This record gives sequence, structure tokens and C-alpha cells, in this order.
Amino acid sequence: MEDVLDVYELPYDEKYPVVCMDEKPYQLLGESREPLPMISGSDRKTDSEYVRNGTVSIFAFVEPLGGVHHVSVREHRTAVE
Repeated sequence: MEDVLDVYELPYDEKYPVVCMDEKPYQLLGESREPLPMISGSDRKTDSEYVRNGTVSIFAFVEPLGGVHHVSVREHRTAVE
């Protein structure tokens, strides 16, 4: 882990950019019942039951020293991506 942190401390070099990549699978959820609206003195009421609307993969690419970032959302996760 220390070796990785040492890379982040290197000075910026345009020829050899440090690029960080992270992937997060994300589940899309929907309401199974319409939430009850807020009333005076009470919070909005929501049901714990949900409808599963599939999944997506969120990819984030960051070049911290260059100040560049890119986010991509994919409906399907394949080996090519």
C-alpha cells in the first residue's frame, strides 16, 4: 500500500500520467407503493418494499495531478468494458 501512496506523491509528468480507476456496481430501485406526503409534525412515509429495476456499472477515471476526470455509466458489464 505504501508503494501506491508513493506514486501519488510523485511530481506531475505529462508523459506518464497517474490515472486512478474505480468501478461500482449499482442497483436501481423503485418505489412499490407511492410514498405518503409529509403533514405538519410528521415526516414523509415510505414503504420498505421496493421494485428492482436492474443494475448498472459506474466507472470513474481520475487523473488527480492533471485535474482531469471522466465518469461512465454502463447498462451492461462485459469483459471488454
